[in-house]
Amino acid sequence: MTNPSGAVDLQSVSARFRDRKGTERLALAPTSLRLEPGSFTALVGPSGCGKSTLLNILAGFVAPSEGRALVDGQLVNGPDPNVGVVFQQFALFPWLTARGNVEFSLKRLGLPRDQRRARALAALEEVGLSGRGEDYPGRLSGGMKQRVALARTLVASPDVLLMDEPFGALDAITRVAMQRLLLQVWQHHRPTVLFVTHDIDEALFLADRVHVMSHSPGRIVETIDVDDPRPRPLEGPSRAAAAARGRILELLLATHLD
Repeated sequence: MTNPSGAVDLQSVSARFRDRKGTERLALAPTSLRLEPGSFTALVGPSGCGKSTLLNILAGFVAPSEGRALVDGQLVNGPDPNVGVVFQQFALFPWLTARGNVEFSLKRLGLPRDQRRARALAALEEVGLSGRGEDYPGRLSGGMKQRVALARTLVASPDVLLMDEPFGALDAITRVAMQRLLLQVWQHHRPTVLFVTHDIDEALFLADRVHVMSHSPGRIVETIDVDDPRPRPLEGPSRAAAAARGRILELLLATHLD
């Protein structure tokens, strides 16, 4: 039996940048993190704490200043087709239809056109956009655009799914619908998910483990396991989840006042 794919290791990874004046700034303090294959992990912290920097290092978009990132034991030294990324901004091509946007991510696989089309339509159906494949992004709502972005990432069957506040720009009802959809898709495909969010309740609803980060230079100050069974209720957290929520809020307030 083969081992499941999608193991993620960040080993003492840090990031330094220079500002416009040329002054070097530590954006991410040395950070180590292990994500088990098929796990769902959230990363919560104040604005500018390095959450997105950490995610971009793992995606291969940014090289760490120190340390190293590995996926399934292989060094991350650039974007990898086995690592999918979904951003808050949909980044759809406005001149392509929904189907065309999803198909675009399959072109690098060298698949025949009919296979690309079939896989794209299946991915759109999975995210609830059956029959909308020929619509252009300008005709889609924000929630529908994010569904297309999710389909475009998932159609290539990545082992790791990185999500950088993907639902932050959506209204409350659409956001809940997208959270439910994401969980359905995750439970079906089981990629390893790292989900960046400012929303404590969102983290506790989605993830099985929440890492709390300090302000810049960011570092993980505490890890909280979420033991509530799925499906989790929307009407209110359990006693354990309420306690976890209070602890995370306490940590964020403490780091904000440091």
